[in-house]
Amino acid sequence: MKQTFAFLALTTALVSPAHAEMLELEKDQLTFGFIKLTDMAPLAVAYERGYFLDEGLFVTLEAQANWKVLLDGVIDGKLDGAHMLAGQPLAATIGYGTEAHIVTPFSMDLNGNGITVSNEVWEKMLPHVAKMDDGRPQHPISAAALAPVVEEFRAEGKPFNMGMVFPVSTHNYELRYWLAAGGLNPGYYSPENVTGQINADVFLSVTPPPQMPATLEAGTINGYCVGEPWNQQAVFKGIGVPVITDYQLWKNNPEKVFGITAEFAQEYPNTTLAVTKALIRAAIWLDENDNANRQEAVEILSRPEYVGADAEVIANSMTGFFEFEKGDKRDIPDFNTFFRHNATYPFYSDAVWYLTQMRRWGQIAEAKDDAWYDETAKKVYRPDIYLAAAKILVEEGNANEADFPWDSDGYKAPTPAADIIDGIPYDGKAPNAYLDSLPIGLKGAQTVEGSEVKG
Repeated sequence: MKQTFAFLALTTALVSPAHAEMLELEKDQLTFGFIKLTDMAPLAVAYERGYFLDEGLFVTLEAQANWKVLLDGVIDGKLDGAHMLAGQPLAATIGYGTEAHIVTPFSMDLNGNGITVSNEVWEKMLPHVAKMDDGRPQHPISAAALAPVVEEFRAEGKPFNMGMVFPVSTHNYELRYWLAAGGLNPGYYSPENVTGQINADVFLSVTPPPQMPATLEAGTINGYCVGEPWNQQAVFKGIGVPVITDYQLWKNNPEKVFGITAEFAQEYPNTTLAVTKALIRAAIWLDENDNANRQEAVEILSRPEYVGADAEVIANSMTGFFEFEKGDKRDIPDFNTFFRHNATYPFYSDAVWYLTQMRRWGQIAEAKDDAWYDETAKKVYRPDIYLAAAKILVEEGNANEADFPWDSDGYKAPTPAADIIDGIPYDGKAPNAYLDSLPIGLKGAQTVEGSEVKG
């Protein structure tokens, strides 16, 4: 953590507690991009509640058509930063897809996604789903209940298609994790074949988040993994049933990040600190007093310039509940978490998990040693900037010192088996041992050649 202490020392030299808010900004007019999902909330809240203005920042927020357009906008400078898929800065930095050095000083949230299937598929799954005493389905639901349906489709000569939002999205990896935990192969990538459908039992393809319900209703896909409010939208429209949330898949899993180029962070260090401060304040507001501000957040997000879905739909997940079928609303208070559980701290172990999933499915074509995972995580995730911003907020009285992991080495404690659907624990400091423990996926020196896994 030498980098952390150096950055903190620099910050202390720049500002005294009495004037901590007076950072000398290198750039004060900024444009940030986002996708219309509820987890963009820290950006909307920082804008609407004046936290950006408190830092002397004049921010414009612009919705983007899709994740690729958003990433390209950050890389070419049309956007100064953006709400990003956590896999995007990592993939760009290692050169998978578009190559650019992107960093994140701020993680935007935990949890927030779900997996939804069509009504037809749900009816076929039901005989294989355990029931509670009151007759409702027992959650979490394993993909093992989907396996007979996939086999039925295969026997009829029909592919089983599911949507996810981007090849390096959390949604892709969560959907793959769920399928593999239930014994279904979601397919591999190779340098020559980037469809991700090599040897697949279930065929995954990209669908932009707001288009998921309509694509499901049209029958083009049989299910999808997406963030809110697009799972709840399927319930409200009566076209599909969410079968599991990512909180049930992996308790308090990392989700989106705020991404900027490494060049931006280097050229505008005080501006980067100021942005991070504003976002931390927004995250605190979103979670404080047991989510007391969530209804106001729902009203903000429902506006057309942000998510633009009905407030009732957004509130279903943002206010501590999740509705699986009409009338089957269950308490999941941490489904959307923005500050609790150190949600905003950019942990290296979160980055390493994404990298293991890239390797597991062949997006990283060759084996890497454990040191490579650590080094790559540290190129992208910047807890030093985060803690420097948090330190100023504490000095200002805008945050509590006890709410930040000052002494962390950047790695969370290993996730216990009980918190993950397949019962396999995750330790970010041992990525190769973790990969070897997963029943489906590349291990050791294995590679994908043609349609075969070799090694």
